[in-house]
Amino acid sequence: MSAKTPESETGLNLMRVKPKRSEGRHRSATDKSNQILAPREGLLAHAWRDRDLSWLDFNWRVLHEALDERTPLLERLKFLAIFTSNLDEFYMKRVGLLRGVAQVHSEDDPVFRGGSARDRLAQIRAIVISQLAEQARCYRELLPALASHGIVLAEWSELTAAQREEAANYFDRNASPALTPLGMDPAHPFPFMSNLSTNWGFILRNPDTDEYVPVRVKIPTMLPAWIPLKADAAAGERRFLRLDDLIRHSTDKLFPGMELIDATQFRILRNAEIELDEEEESLREAVSDALQQRRFQPVVRMDLAPDANPALRQGLMDRFELTDHDVYDLSGLLDYTGLFQIAGLDVPALRDPHWSPLPPLRLPTEEVDIYAAIQAGDLLLHHPYESFDMSVEDFISDAAIDPQTVAIKMTVYRVGDDTPFVRSLIRAAEAGKQVACVIELKARFDEARNLLWAQELQKVGAHVTYGVMGLKTHTKVALVVRKEGRDLRCYAHIGTGNYHVKTARLYTDVGLLTSDPVITADVVNLFHYLTGCSRAPQFKKLLVAPINMRQRFLESIEREIEYHRAGRPARIIAKMNQVEDLEMARALSAASQAGVPIDLIVRGFCCLVPGVPGWTENVRVRSIIGRFLEHSRIFHFANGQDDPLAGEFFIGSADWMHRNLSGRVEAATPVEDRAARERLWEILDICLQDQRQAWLMQADGSYVQCQPAADATGPAAVGIHAWLMDLTRRRAPTS
Repeated sequence: MSAKTPESETGLNLMRVKPKRSEGRHRSATDKSNQILAPREGLLAHAWRDRDLSWLDFNWRVLHEALDERTPLLERLKFLAIFTSNLDEFYMKRVGLLRGVAQVHSEDDPVFRGGSARDRLAQIRAIVISQLAEQARCYRELLPALASHGIVLAEWSELTAAQREEAANYFDRNASPALTPLGMDPAHPFPFMSNLSTNWGFILRNPDTDEYVPVRVKIPTMLPAWIPLKADAAAGERRFLRLDDLIRHSTDKLFPGMELIDATQFRILRNAEIELDEEEESLREAVSDALQQRRFQPVVRMDLAPDANPALRQGLMDRFELTDHDVYDLSGLLDYTGLFQIAGLDVPALRDPHWSPLPPLRLPTEEVDIYAAIQAGDLLLHHPYESFDMSVEDFISDAAIDPQTVAIKMTVYRVGDDTPFVRSLIRAAEAGKQVACVIELKARFDEARNLLWAQELQKVGAHVTYGVMGLKTHTKVALVVRKEGRDLRCYAHIGTGNYHVKTARLYTDVGLLTSDPVITADVVNLFHYLTGCSRAPQFKKLLVAPINMRQRFLESIEREIEYHRAGRPARIIAKMNQVEDLEMARALSAASQAGVPIDLIVRGFCCLVPGVPGWTENVRVRSIIGRFLEHSRIFHFANGQDDPLAGEFFIGSADWMHRNLSGRVEAATPVEDRAARERLWEILDICLQDQRQAWLMQADGSYVQCQPAADATGPAAVGIHAWLMDLTRRRAPTS
């Protein structure tokens, strides 16, 4: 485009009007500062990795899946998109919180003895800049590889005349009506810019008055990010043009009679951390208010495409109260999440082999009585290898239409938009069954959806509650109560993942279906606690946070230490999403110092560093990244037994994080059925064998990717996901 226009000639300095404080405010940053930055003493000084920096390491492992040439081509695009989606959420949640802390604390505050929030933000920025550059480089390298397979992601300059005409027609029919150009000059109110929005900032000149006018055009999200073009297509070729590129080259239609002087593409992210005031109003009203407030939260990051107009850049920075440290100049795309569209193309040769979950062995068809199967013995379910639809979903849908069902109770954290679970609960309530649903309204980014489902359930007379004041309800439990003969019998599902049919195909989770009277009685008491006013519920087998879970896990770790000292078998294997709780880490360090071998299988961030002399020599930490998102939480303690199946096994909803153990309602159940224990041990054992998808944390906190030996076989060679898919197929009954 043309040379840059000096700020003094554009009038953009008039954009430097400070936003009203209603645009967003940092709330309760001081309340959370101790959770963010802690003094570096003891374990913290020797074997502790910063949470945020550890998370960035995790997201680097995600990005590496895009860099890894062993990953199928379209799946590499998918991981580029996942990397961006993850990073966006990190900035909206963690960086927004850190910026608030940095603004309200001084460098002399004792809470910063381990380093200031400003230092942390500077470290984050340096790492992210490097990762974003690697992402852009990877994308550029993938373009010719895609083109060699007939998938062309073209620039406007690469289109033929016929393709440009086709694109122009698309713009007239579909894009132009969805666009709303908004002036950013003093004659117009400064336009509201929504979170995660990608925008064009155009500088126009009125040839009659020689006046420069800045205009913002938001890239509409309801249209495909990539426009398919058919004109002049070679045999088998699929050609796409970015929607933002099309808009950029259609300015003559958007602004007839005006001269385009310059164009800058930018994207903004807003803080998502909102403190709810649950004491002054109902939780529903508080969440509704918070959702409105979130729209106007402060901008925490702005991305700019190359050659950004300096005046526009500075005007936006002033408007959003940003410094240079909050602005990222990118060499690639501003938003890679649009690549999900391309990654979803039906080209089997360029994607992971198709996988359809298979029916659980004891639930081979939907005609099987699921409650009779549960009575015959506990069912351990493993998704997405086994069908979520034919197990967990049927558990609730069958209860909804079963005349013997007296009551159905569920916790809801994330269920998605088109959820069969809520439909089943509505059907049950309409049939006169007692339905109780504990809906977590504070599930971040799902608040609006959960508010909607709460209203729909209340319309049909279901009992909807929002859990315990001050605690998020994160547990994944469901209870079905049936009249069988003269008595009532309870059936429960206790899982590690959400009741979400879409993520159940993408996340690996385990769940237990049981009619064990002790466990189901505990589940009954758990629902009394969640829906009523129970102050001190008692649980015989269930581990429930924040009531007894932390203490029970600590006791199990201490018991392993005692067994090891007595010369009996001792071992700890824990599979989770992340490890951050300091008390649990200190207990693990003590166990390591006593000689107890500890394997932590932690997909995301792990603050406890393994292999540190005097602290964690006997701790090993591995992370598994691949086609499925490892989400299951499985805990094993040898319990003094030579046979691992005679040890203790738990599955549940909680990671070893402070928020899970002390700030949320979570549940973990012991798994006592031997066949179910065999499957859990198999999962853990395969995780520890994996040399294809696993990364090992080093004593300096870094990760090294495992490499299978040349003669490796089984899960060591192909990884846990491919191995378990094949194992599930081999075990399936032949028709």
